Amino acid sequence: MEESVSLARLARRLEEVVGDLRGIPVEVERVEDNDLVRRLIAQAADSSRELRAMQPLGATETGRDEQRSRRHVLDALRQGLSMRTIIHSSVLDDPRKAARIRELHAAGDLHRLIDEPIQQLLVFDRSVAFVRITPVAFAPGALVIRQQSLITTLIDLFEQTWIRAREVTEPGQRLTPREREVLALIAEGRSNSAVARSLSISEAAVGKHVASVFTKLDLPASEDDNRRVLAVLAYLRGAAR
Repeated sequence: MEESVSLARLARRLEEVVGDLRGIPVEVERVEDNDLVRRLIAQAADSSRELRAMQPLGATETGRDEQRSRRHVLDALRQGLSMRTIIHSSVLDDPRKAARIRELHAAGDLHRLIDEPIQQLLVFDRSVAFVRITPVAFAPGALVIRQQSLITTLIDLFEQTWIRAREVTEPGQRLTPREREVLALIAEGRSNSAVARSLSISEAAVGKHVASVFTKLDLPASEDDNRRVLAVLAYLRGAAR
């Protein structure tokens, strides 16, 4: 309920902004040349102190291009650029992208994960924003926004999403819907056989789901720890998603 209220408030704010802008020249430029978009982003990064970013996908570069891109981010961080990035949790399904994200996170580009769909967005300070023209992966071009009312609204969207997102350092990858069902029933104190009866699946299937949960929550077998208890604790803390 609280999330829907905040989204409704944001929608009303967007309507207000659009109403305020009627008849007023809006500083929004449509740039379809990807090379030009990259140059404009690089210029904004060189002159800004803060970057808010939402990335539905991880880095698309490979080899030398990926290494060069990572160096640029690390150089910007060393030069004092404050960076926060929200990524879709599916990005961590790719080990290479997950390793890059954790490296950048440790270097100061703070990341959070979210399961809901997000649009690609870059906001530098409160001066310029870049939004993909169409919400399709790898679509060319971007809207370059310098209109302050629109930038304020985009920042509000980012901050509300940041609050809902979870830390990238929290244990575990995304659990499947079935794994979450199994873990929820374990949290109620049910045995594997009881979970199997409740979900109308075999006990062997429950065992496989439980093993997968342990792996995703980084809970290795040990003599001292009860992994079922630790998994339930992660579930109750909200770290198991």
